[in-house]
Amino acid sequence: MEQIKELKELGIASLLDLALILPKSFEDLRIKNQPNSGDNSVEIEIKSTLTRPNTLNVLAYCISWDCSVSIVIFNAKAWHYASFKRGKRLYIYGKSMLYNGIWQFSNPKIITKVGQIIPHYKRSIKDSQIQKLIQKYISLDTLIAQGLETNEANEILSLHNLNETNSALNLTPKQMEILKFIEIFNYLKKLSVKKVLFKATAIKPYDISQWLDNLPFKPTNDQLKALNDIKIDLAKDLAAKRVIMGDVGSGKTLVILGGALLNYPNRSILMAPTTVLATQLYSEAIRLLPKFMKVIYLQKGSKNINLEDANLIVGTHALLYQNLPKSTLIMIDEQHRFGSTQRQKIDELTRDESLRAHFLQFSATPIPRTLCLIESELVSFSFLKQTPFIKQIKTLIIQNSGFNALLEHIKAQIQENKQTIIIYPLIEDSQVSNYQSLSTAAPFWLNKFQKVYITHGKDKQKDDILEQFANDGNILLATTIVEVGISLPRLSTIVIVGAEKLGLASLHQLRGRVSRNGGVGWCYLYTKLDNIPSRLKEFAKTLDGFEVAKIDLKNRQAGDILDGTIQHGATFEYYDMEEDIAQKAKSRLAALRDK
Repeated sequence: MEQIKELKELGIASLLDLALILPKSFEDLRIKNQPNSGDNSVEIEIKSTLTRPNTLNVLAYCISWDCSVSIVIFNAKAWHYASFKRGKRLYIYGKSMLYNGIWQFSNPKIITKVGQIIPHYKRSIKDSQIQKLIQKYISLDTLIAQGLETNEANEILSLHNLNETNSALNLTPKQMEILKFIEIFNYLKKLSVKKVLFKATAIKPYDISQWLDNLPFKPTNDQLKALNDIKIDLAKDLAAKRVIMGDVGSGKTLVILGGALLNYPNRSILMAPTTVLATQLYSEAIRLLPKFMKVIYLQKGSKNINLEDANLIVGTHALLYQNLPKSTLIMIDEQHRFGSTQRQKIDELTRDESLRAHFLQFSATPIPRTLCLIESELVSFSFLKQTPFIKQIKTLIIQNSGFNALLEHIKAQIQENKQTIIIYPLIEDSQVSNYQSLSTAAPFWLNKFQKVYITHGKDKQKDDILEQFANDGNILLATTIVEVGISLPRLSTIVIVGAEKLGLASLHQLRGRVSRNGGVGWCYLYTKLDNIPSRLKEFAKTLDGFEVAKIDLKNRQAGDILDGTIQHGATFEYYDMEEDIAQKAKSRLAALRDK
């Protein structure tokens, strides 16, 4: 459409984008006939001028108000002296106030568009250009054609009505509600256009019911539902794009392995962000999958391995640089931990000449339900909220006064053959941090306790050290590298130093390392702040990752999710992540599709 082309050339993506560009301020150039304080447009005749250094003082007769007025122009330029000459009649616009018994204007503008209301939008496009576009394209008919109802269209038209100068500046609750709806509805429309459907091989899913019955544990209802979602996806001839979002300890691994078995005898590829996690997934695959499933762990540097017979290939991002055989199912664990270049290669991995592989992304970082509602225009979701056991983790916020009690707790846990991890914000000391670094704190713990291990993200031996700690350690001093993927059955306590410096999602992941197999666990949030942030207090009250995500969203600005992988939200001017408004917008969009 010609109109959309014209708008896009100016960086405006849709008609509703244009309709949502409301004035941030107005210049009311209508003549005011009564003296008053504030912004006014009047006609004057210059009576006299007085020049001082950088200041021009003018005495004038105000024709509109039938009284004398004074005008003060600070930092006067040459054109001011030329314009404000005795005997000249001018229209001016500016702020007026009563000063020493006479009305005074400070630095007024000379105006020519007398009688008009000039809106200012504060955009990179000129105000006059925006106004022309709105007059040209925004009408009752065009707004209804975009999916708005008549009352919504009329309301937004009234906000562009320049006869009411304050309508867009002082929004009523009803107007704000409508703007919120239009903004998220417009956003969802744009998301739905971005969704592209690709052809895939329709697979007859393998019957996994007997496998599920023979597992050494009983799957949760959420796990079974997620597996059924995958089963339905695989049977379709359109490439699935699904996110399986599991809270900490909800059993993603079972769903990953079940997905690979559903795809049998076809080939699946499973990629994990770290060697530790890839190794764990491979070990679990060998332990739990039927022996007829050929599982290969493709490590970095692996050569001359026959992958053609593999039913499941497991590895890290090193897989992206191998000559992999075509597969019908690609599964990625914690995709957001891969870089943009790697994500591009993952996308290429799903492509064939004419068909796409089914794509499953697994995440242990829950996002709020509202964002899932929004993002579901691009991808499908399955949720793992249930855990195989009841979480019994106590979250305690401590300051310096609680340190000795913490030491006694750690000693008691070691007596019970339990482990502790202590997370430090930095490897080395920094002038901008008032917390000890890993290297500075290490001697204290090494002198106080036995079997203390130390590692961090830059440590090339970290995987070996983590394995040694898992088998024989009492205390691990580390950075946030332990956030995801490490299975430590004896870990009962985690201490996070400078907890306020981390996002709630990271805190939740770190807390989730504790008591993975049930039992009581402790998470200590250590802070030097005198006033404990409310978000930490709220975090300490819940173990629900989806609730944590909701608190996180409430406490910070959202990002942009239009660019692809799931991030936390989008930047909106009016919409504030209200779930009911998003649901209403989704329903409206679905109804329009069905027409």
